Amino acid sequence: MKLIIRNLARSTTEAQVRTLFSNVGGVQSCDLVMDKITGESKGFAFVEMPKAGDAKAAIKLLNNTLVDDSRVRVKKAEEKPA
Repeated sequence: MKLIIRNLARSTTEAQVRTLFSNVGGVQSCDLVMDKITGESKGFAFVEMPKAGDAKAAIKLLNNTLVDDSRVRVKKAEEKPA
């Protein structure tokens, strides 16, 4: 299941996001979205967790928690239409 994490502090790293979600369950991929021009974080990331149960637990446990003084929002990512 693919999750979107919004409202990340610009200083939060991809490694920090991966570690946060790895504490809940297996992480297949973690992509912190970066601005192509400035090279800085855009403040959101996508995390893919192979087990739906782990992903649902991550949403429940991590949504609305403080990460680097920012209250993050975690939810299931909408699939892009083909």
